[in-house]
Amino acid sequence: MDNAYNWYNRLILPSWAPPKQVFAPVWTVLYMLIAVSFGTVFYMAWQQQISLVVVLPFVLNLLFNFSFTTIQFRLRNNLFAAADILLVLATIVWAAIAIFPFKPWIAYIQTPYFLWVIFATALQLTVSYLNRIKK
Repeated sequence: MDNAYNWYNRLILPSWAPPKQVFAPVWTVLYMLIAVSFGTVFYMAWQQQISLVVVLPFVLNLLFNFSFTTIQFRLRNNLFAAADILLVLATIVWAAIAIFPFKPWIAYIQTPYFLWVIFATALQLTVSYLNRIKK
């Protein structure tokens, strides 16, 4: 049976796609930033320092972020993965705007995550386009 690694390696990738070895270290750093910043947001909500409306984009971002791997590699659906990563990007922006009045540093610390997801979005949209099914 075909595994996700073999499936992804058979996709048409753009020439500017980074080598697969780049993803693990980048996401390790990003997940550390996410843990600190999102953890602070969730703690603030627990302490009732911010409303659940402020926390909502952070929760949705985690949901969309963690869903991406399943959609892309288990379901092997480039189109849904493209839609999902657009939601990841949108919720990063929403989260930064929502938290900025309370803790600006949390909004600022999202910058590397935001920049990587812009790149990942461009990559995913390109991969989706290059591998579209012609009917």
